[in-house]
Amino acid sequence: MIALGHVWLLVGAFLVGVVVLHVRARRWRTAGFWAVLAVPFLAGDRIVEAARAGTHWPARAMGGGVIALAILALGRRPRADDDQAGAEAREASAARLGNWLFVPALMIPAVTLAIVLAGWAIPGFARVIDPAQTTLIALAIACAIAAGGALVVTRARPRHALTEGRRLLDALGWAAVLPMMLATLGTVFAQTGVGDAVARAVGAVIPTESALACLLAYAIGMVAFTAIMGNAFAAFPVMTAGIGLPLLVVHHGANPAALGALGMVTGYCGTLVTPMAANFNVVPAVLLELRDDYGVIRAQWPTAAVLFAVNVAIMTIAVLR
Repeated sequence: MIALGHVWLLVGAFLVGVVVLHVRARRWRTAGFWAVLAVPFLAGDRIVEAARAGTHWPARAMGGGVIALAILALGRRPRADDDQAGAEAREASAARLGNWLFVPALMIPAVTLAIVLAGWAIPGFARVIDPAQTTLIALAIACAIAAGGALVVTRARPRHALTEGRRLLDALGWAAVLPMMLATLGTVFAQTGVGDAVARAVGAVIPTESALACLLAYAIGMVAFTAIMGNAFAAFPVMTAGIGLPLLVVHHGANPAALGALGMVTGYCGTLVTPMAANFNVVPAVLLELRDDYGVIRAQWPTAAVLFAVNVAIMTIAVLR
């Protein structure tokens, strides 16, 4: 059976290949950065098992690795496309291939959807792919198939998949790590009682007997925490534990299913306006070489404001029955 652990091993193997390329080019600091990041992908399950068995030094070592990542990320972001000849060759290839370049990119959602639907429709499919993580595993398989499709379309050699992946990863730099860090931060906040602290703070400043006031506090809190942590998934457990469940669901009888779904969508309004959501707002500016690093955010904030107002209006109808 293909499990999520196999996906992490695949990502770790790719990072090891990136490290080897950097070592061969004598880019030691960049090699060290990706080497540290490769460890949890390759040995994460063993680190967790060791912690559960009472051996905590591997987890503490990974804590030191996080600090090492911050130190190694200081300074100039590595750019692997500085050579003019390579850039000109890529531009010529893109002009020759035209719209065929979109085929591998479109294969990713198409194959992912096909695998997920197959999991629902084909009996016994659960013996092939872990049903608990079908979507993520399907996405990983789709990316691997799309990489093969890209090699066919471009007529490139297999090693180019690694070298071009390394070039793209270097262009992203530390921003590639930020979503994982922020998702972890959300879990830490939830486990350390930040939600309870939020509930006490909100109860002290708003009239908790007003369902609309609690709903507005929840919606604004989702946007604010998402903007701080860059990810609505990280904000959701904190705000739901602090406001959503105790004040809206328990106290005012709100619809929990509608609250959860619309609360997540509302949180994404914060994603549109924060540089902490680096994979959405900073990475595109880097890849497109925009003059304004915050140009994406400046273009998105009016949409975020309109979406927030619409979501709140829908929540008053669907959540407060």
